Amino acid sequence: MSTDSNRDRTERAVPGPLLFARYAYPPNSLGYCGPGDPTALLESAVDGGRIDHLTHLAAQFDGAWPYLELIAGCNHVADPLDRRVVEAYWIGNEMALTVPASVLAASLDERFARRSNGRVGDVVASVIAGAVPQHGLHVFGVYPWVGLLRAGAEGPALEVIDRCRIRWGRVVEIEGDAVRVSSRPLGFDGSTLALGDHRVEVVRRSVDGVGFVDDLRVGDLVSMHWDWICDRLSTRGLRWLSYCTDRNLRAVNSLPTPGPAVVCEV
Repeated sequence: MSTDSNRDRTERAVPGPLLFARYAYPPNSLGYCGPGDPTALLESAVDGGRIDHLTHLAAQFDGAWPYLELIAGCNHVADPLDRRVVEAYWIGNEMALTVPASVLAASLDERFARRSNGRVGDVVASVIAGAVPQHGLHVFGVYPWVGLLRAGAEGPALEVIDRCRIRWGRVVEIEGDAVRVSSRPLGFDGSTLALGDHRVEVVRRSVDGVGFVDDLRVGDLVSMHWDWICDRLSTRGLRWLSYCTDRNLRAVNSLPTPGPAVVCEV
C-alpha cells in the first residue's frame, strides 16, 4: 500500500481523549498504570461518546498527565487532552519541541527527586542533552530499565523497554484479532540502545473484535504500545515518532550513568 493511501486513511482524526485512551489502555490492561478497571477505559475509548468519563480516567494516569499539563501550558492550550497535546506526548509534534528544557527539567526534578532518593540528576541531564517530553523520555530516562541493562539484566529489561515505548511498523498479515507487523526492535550493545533490523512481531488489534483501528489492511503503517495496535500512522506521524524516539535515545545514551532506579507510572 502506498504512503499516500495510508495518509488518506488517517485523516479521520479522533478526539484527544479517545486518542489518549488508545495509547494508555495497553499498559493499564496489564496493571502498570492508571485506574484499576481497564475495562472502563477500553469501553469508553471504543464507544467514543463518553468523553467526560475518559477525561476523568485520563487524569488518574499519574505519569502521563503531568506531561500533558506541561505541554498544554507551554503551548497556551487550556485542555491537556486537546488532540495536539495528546499527540505530542505519545507520538511527538511541534508542541513537544516548544517546552523549554529548563521548564521540563524543573518539572522532572519536582516530580521524581523525592521518589528517586535525589538521584534525578541524570534525567535532568538527559533533557539538557536534548530529550523532549515525548513518551520515550519517560521510558528511557525515568524508568530503571536502562540502568538494569547496564548492570547486566538484559533479557527482561530490554523487552520491557521495547514494549513500553511507542513503536511503529507495517502490517504484513491479519488473522482475526492477531496482526503480524514488520518493525524494528531495540537492541543493546552493552552501553547504548539502538533500533535493530526489521523483524515480524505479533500484536493484537482487538479482543473478540473490540479494538481501536477499524478497516485495518495489509500494508498499513501502525503505531503500537505493548502488544496492541493503537493507531494508523500518517507519514507525518511516522516522521515525528521516529524523530522523537531517536532524539530521546541519543540523549539518554549520552549519559555516563543510567537514570534513577525508580519505577514510575507511564
